[in-house]
Amino acid sequence: MVTTSGFGRVLDRLAPVVGAVTRAHIALYRRTGGRLGHTIPGMPTMLLLDHVGARSGRPRTTPLLYFTHPDDPDDVVIVASYGGHPRHPAWFHNLRAHPDTTVQVRDEVRPVHARVAGDEERARLWPAALATYSPFAGYQRRAEEVGRTIPFVVLTRRR
Repeated sequence: MVTTSGFGRVLDRLAPVVGAVTRAHIALYRRTGGRLGHTIPGMPTMLLLDHVGARSGRPRTTPLLYFTHPDDPDDVVIVASYGGHPRHPAWFHNLRAHPDTTVQVRDEVRPVHARVAGDEERARLWPAALATYSPFAGYQRRAEEVGRTIPFVVLTRRR
């Protein structure tokens, strides 16, 4: 990934470390049925999002913070913040291309359909996002500096 901003250069340098930690997190979460990895001290709850590469078609898994949708407790919401980076995270583009997928929440693997929350729904979800993880506010400020609004993705259980 080639970037020009200072923030982007920091992300680029951290990528190998983040990748190794992420792979370990996924393995631990899967092997323990979420007993380890669903919660991490000082962090909100996490799920594992399975997604398919929009261009590559390769299966991928990403651990993400999530919260329960206030209007429907069976839905979960993930935030495509990417730390306020100028671009959306890859998993967001992958879900737009392939919205039917699975997530693992603790020991439950559930089929879901992903959809991007509209402006009104996003405004209703914003307080729950901040209650879950207050740094989202700073991420949004950083993203707004480059004209990006951070999308919220609602994962609805498929029956």
